[in-house]
Amino acid sequence: MPTFDVEALRRGIEERDAATMRSLYAEHAQMTVVDRRDQPSHPHLISGTSAIGEFLDELCSRDMEHRLEQVVVSADGSHAAYLERCRYPDGMTVLATSMLDLRNGQITAQTSLQAWDEESGGARPQGTPTAAAEAAKRVEHLDFSKPDEVRTFDHGRAEILNVGGGTIGRLVLEPGWRWSQDVKPLAGTEWCEAPHFQYHVSGTTRVHMADGTEFDAKAGDLTVLPSGHDAWVIGDETVVIVDWQGAVHYAEKP
Repeated sequence: MPTFDVEALRRGIEERDAATMRSLYAEHAQMTVVDRRDQPSHPHLISGTSAIGEFLDELCSRDMEHRLEQVVVSADGSHAAYLERCRYPDGMTVLATSMLDLRNGQITAQTSLQAWDEESGGARPQGTPTAAAEAAKRVEHLDFSKPDEVRTFDHGRAEILNVGGGTIGRLVLEPGWRWSQDVKPLAGTEWCEAPHFQYHVSGTTRVHMADGTEFDAKAGDLTVLPSGHDAWVIGDETVVIVDWQGAVHYAEKP
């Protein structure tokens, strides 16, 4: 039975060799990433070697040092875990631990948890409130007519507000909009991988999940969508959706 190539893992991580890292994953592998932006309740889910490869390409292109500190492989070769330390040029350090499911020496599933230094550099002293906790103590009164950021794409836009220590988006989608035509070129994934928790203000969208489930969401509806879906506008009315979960990276330009 093929065994997991620990030296290839080390070479891929420490030499930022995306091609070597890609070779470690099975065809239909799944990756789950939890970090400072993608919290445990809405992690970053990446499906398939193509999407994982693009994630690894971007990761390996960053100007930072990577060091593989420890690797453990189970006796039967079905699981592995490793600890990685990453350092940016400004000194910010990221510590990541990953659990792997293996089959025939390749990764079929990976869950990675990342812990970051505060952006000011250096670890946050014990007992110091997080930015989100501090934000929760402040009164904020914001208006989508003055968003912090506007991301445009064909037939629509995403208006982004940073509030309460988090990110909320208002999606404005014109008739003719479809994710797989208008946002997919920006996302670079087969399906929309952004999980959504959203309120539908106006218009109607049809949602098609990767498992074949399909339904219409109209004004007044609340939808929770896991990763792996397409959606498009139905009819001639502009769709407006407020999204509390999936707006962090939605329609970001590469």
